[in-house]
Amino acid sequence: MASSKLQLPADDSVLLLVTHSNLSTFAADIRVSQQITVEALKDKLWRKTGTAVASMRLQLRDDTGAKVADLDDDAAPLAAYGPYNGYRIHVLDLDPSSLTSGGWLEDISLVDKYKMSDEAYDKLHTNFRKFKEKMAPKNSTSEDKEQSEKHMEELCSKIKVGDRCEVEPGAKRGTVKFVGRAEALGRGFWVGVQYDEPLGKHDGMVKGIRFFECPQGHGAIVRPEKVKVGDYPERDPFEEEEI
Repeated sequence: MASSKLQLPADDSVLLLVTHSNLSTFAADIRVSQQITVEALKDKLWRKTGTAVASMRLQLRDDTGAKVADLDDDAAPLAAYGPYNGYRIHVLDLDPSSLTSGGWLEDISLVDKYKMSDEAYDKLHTNFRKFKEKMAPKNSTSEDKEQSEKHMEELCSKIKVGDRCEVEPGAKRGTVKFVGRAEALGRGFWVGVQYDEPLGKHDGMVKGIRFFECPQGHGAIVRPEKVKVGDYPERDPFEEEEI
């Protein structure tokens, strides 16, 4: 018995673009055999678009969007309509109560949104508002930075080059060699110190900038709140040894 199907090469598949009457933003590629029946094709498209097979009408359109044919015979193979790669299968949804109708699958403004009262929100164990309030002290504002700089400036007004000092942490003693701004190191004011012992990190040069001169390993630049000036003589390295 001769087959009723059209005789096509073994690889007879075509790549088609799928569009939908109710979904303006929907588009998908599908590769199918030209031997597939229209009914079987509808079943595949139902899984992709959500339109029920019974409510679906298919159109074959060319790559410009012009209609080539209505796929109105469910038993006919796709090949009967002469599709080419790049052609379009356009799905028409005939059900007015369809899941895809009304645009609500694409327009989020049509979706009812849950709103929680402020009272209920505040009762939550954790929420963004509580997190924000907790983090507020850690997020310094421009006003806080300005006050911090004024505080550093006041501290620096009591520190002069040549003063003996002690630096925390570690109660390291030395001589003040620099007082002022150092934008290369960060905002605000800084104090450069030559330690009596090699407890520093440099010789007064930081990031290629010479702030002061001292022996290598004796220099440090710190924030003014770490520096106390006064009568801090150089320590005798033998004073704490047992006799």
